[in-house]
This record gives sequence, structure tokens and C-alpha cells, in this order.
Amino acid sequence: MLTVETSLKEAMTSIEGSLGVALVDYTSGMALGTLGGGKNLDLSVAAAGNTDVIRAKVRAMELLDLKEDIEDVLITLGSQYHLIRLLRGRGGNGLFLYLVLDKARANLAMARHQLKRIEAELEL
Repeated sequence: MLTVETSLKEAMTSIEGSLGVALVDYTSGMALGTLGGGKNLDLSVAAAGNTDVIRAKVRAMELLDLKEDIEDVLITLGSQYHLIRLLRGRGGNGLFLYLVLDKARANLAMARHQLKRIEAELEL
């Protein structure tokens, strides 16, 4: 099992093209841990903003009476992928992993696969 800090390090080192990663509580909008980022990528601000994305999608699913779980949400920018993966089980409800990738260097399918593996190994 991986700690939060180890999980974030694992995402940054094992996922090609990673620019930043955060574990976020979408009930409060607070980042519980961040790694990477920079002057053009403030992960705390992005974490807070992406909580609105998750809340809106959860509301839409409730209105549509969809009984599915959200696995992940992908936002594609010109030069980046923003991947949001909701955590399930073992105390993960209300949390998501947020990963920012350099679009030119990342393999999106592999990134999703690796993030799913990291989620499974994360000890909260």
C-alpha cells in the first residue's frame, strides 16, 4: 500500500509527461497533497476549481438518475491533458486524484491505466 506522498511521487515518476499531481477533497476543495506544478500551474488553485467540475457532474448524474460511478473526467487543452480520477473504497469517497500531463509527451491510455493502479494501492 502507498501513502499519499508516495502515491503522488509514483504518479510523477511512473506516468510519462506528468507535470503535476494532487489528491483533492472535493467536499471542501482543498488539496490534501500536491507534487509538481509551477508558476503556470498552481495545483491548489486547480484543485479548488476542479471540485466544481466534479460537483457539477455529480449533480447532472443525479438529475439524469444515472446509477453509475464516475471513473474519471478528462479535460483536453491545446498542450495539456487534465485527468481527474475519483477514488472509491477504503475511505476514498469525496476524494479525487488530479493529474496534469504534457500532451506532447503523454500516452493518455497508459496514464489512465497507471492512475487506476496508483488509486488501488493508495492507503488513506
